Amino acid sequence: MEYITLGKTDLMVSRTAFGALPIQRIPSIAEASALLRTAWDGGINFFDTARSYTDSEEKLGFALDEIRNDVIIATKTASRTGKDLKIDLETSLSNLQTDYIDLYQLHNPSFVPHPGGADGIYDALLQAKKEGKIRYIGFTNHSRQISLSAIESGLYDTLQYPLSYLSREDDLGVAHLCEEK
Repeated sequence: MEYITLGKTDLMVSRTAFGALPIQRIPSIAEASALLRTAWDGGINFFDTARSYTDSEEKLGFALDEIRNDVIIATKTASRTGKDLKIDLETSLSNLQTDYIDLYQLHNPSFVPHPGGADGIYDALLQAKKEGKIRYIGFTNHSRQISLSAIESGLYDTLQYPLSYLSREDDLGVAHLCEEK
């Protein structure tokens, strides 16, 4: 397995990540755990989920508990206020059976949160980071313009973008901007 540095972090992740959205369709925790551990045995160390993926976080927490220090866990929040983000974060920490999340991502917001914003989102992220509950702050989005704005802000360690949804021209524009940062 090939490993790369993730975004602006010092995390070395498998180039192939495990996107955990589909494991919510696996009925049992034991079956989901077997699949997740097979991925780990195959060299995958980067697992990505979200609060909104029903029981995906719980299944990851159960499967990866014994190897938590050897895996990189990313999860996402769709919260639109700092107060709601704190609630989501505590739920994710409990579900994932961990006291920290490697990469905590804002999930497809309609704007780019900044420090001091009235929504309190970015300030809540900084507080969680200060408390050791998250290591890095990420951003996910399906809008090219919002994604570019997030990159240009310099506030986020990673950007997750559905490149397969783009035209080649858009794809190259985002990739080029990412390389410049």
